[in-house]
Amino acid sequence: MEKQVSQSEPTGTAESSTFVVPKEHRKMSGWDMFATWIGANANNGTWYIGGVIAASGFLTASMTLVWVGILSYALLIAASWMGYKTGLGAMALTRLSFGVRGSYLASLVNVVQFIGWAAVNTFIAATSISYLFHDLFGWAIYGQPGGTFGLVVGIVIMSVLHLLSVSMGERSVQLIERIGIILVIIFVIWESIVVFKTVSLTQLIHWQAPQSLRLSHGAAADALAAFNLAWVTAGSDFSRFTTSKKGATAGTFLGANIGLFWFAFIGLVATIGTAISLNHFDPNNSDPSTIASRLGLGVLALLVIVITSTTANAVNLMSAGTALTNIVRRLPLTPALWIVTLAATAVTFIPVVSASFLAVFTVFLDGIGMFLGPEIAIFLVDYFIIRREKVSYGALNQRNGAYWYRHGLNPVAVGAWGIGIISYLSLKQWAPVAQTVGSTFVAMAITALVYGCLTTLKLKKTR
Repeated sequence: MEKQVSQSEPTGTAESSTFVVPKEHRKMSGWDMFATWIGANANNGTWYIGGVIAASGFLTASMTLVWVGILSYALLIAASWMGYKTGLGAMALTRLSFGVRGSYLASLVNVVQFIGWAAVNTFIAATSISYLFHDLFGWAIYGQPGGTFGLVVGIVIMSVLHLLSVSMGERSVQLIERIGIILVIIFVIWESIVVFKTVSLTQLIHWQAPQSLRLSHGAAADALAAFNLAWVTAGSDFSRFTTSKKGATAGTFLGANIGLFWFAFIGLVATIGTAISLNHFDPNNSDPSTIASRLGLGVLALLVIVITSTTANAVNLMSAGTALTNIVRRLPLTPALWIVTLAATAVTFIPVVSASFLAVFTVFLDGIGMFLGPEIAIFLVDYFIIRREKVSYGALNQRNGAYWYRHGLNPVAVGAWGIGIISYLSLKQWAPVAQTVGSTFVAMAITALVYGCLTTLKLKKTR
């Protein structure tokens, strides 16, 4: 468990309300980290994002999946190392670059985005439950007249499961992931066998989405980057509980990539396979419940989809709750987890009253890419290049201390963040970038350069 470090220890002060996890209090092994990050990505949302990028074609989507995954999770390694080295959570670490009060902005973005991801997974799982109710009780499936009732009941059921899964903080997440990973592996092997029995590799390679629905390489890269980078801002929330450097870095990188490649690839293949079988492609039907039903996988597959949603959301809710405690510093972690879980339940109802889940999901991804990419660039450059991994623990909550900057806010970081957001929006309109490599990583590079140069100039002036 977390513990407030006393002034006599080298890693904190008694006045500091920032919680540091000393190495002797860490309980998560390398295997736990590996399982946590496989579970984080081996879920409904990853399947769905694979189905979304299917519109770019099999080969383009597959290549994009690999290079974006490796690049994104290389950044995750860096963030996880920060947590292991310092014992601090992700949002506490943003105080170094954004300032004590400036970190509240980054924390708010994290609270919103992880509540959003929890809502995405909950909605997809609730859709699976509506299929279960149809098979068991004859209720209408969501999307059919009267099907909303089954979805709403499913949302309530998933919310209760999520409250149970986060009831003991990081220990319950650890337990959920150990159980969930076994079911995930069994499920994904089963899915792989069924899908490749349905269509051949040649059919998959040559299939193309209708021109009106086709996705460019850059658009697919941006969608995947938004999905992957969300985890970078959560890396240290888990690695600070890790007992080894290898577990914090290699375990995290391998687990996240294996979960991503496997589940997104199955989502990609299953979506294309269903389109070939039905001679019709609809990106709105990329969710695992619809595809599992059409592939005839039955009730057991739907139950596993529900379970994998719970394992993924244990990570989402843990990250949202940790970010909330950085904003409301007197709020203990467990009540924070309950608050964000209830908030996620409320947000899950947004797609119920909107035109389509895909439309809401696309807007959500754009928002993540726009805000998160520049934020990540700033706090990584600040920690590794500007500060060279040095942290003044006593200043993390100190008024007029090293991280107070101007009224608790670092104007250079906020300004660079703004430039990054503007860069992202501008690059989205510039076809040579938007249609090839995407806007996200280019905007991050611009942000890193701006922040690094401005901070270096500022430091030279103060010497």
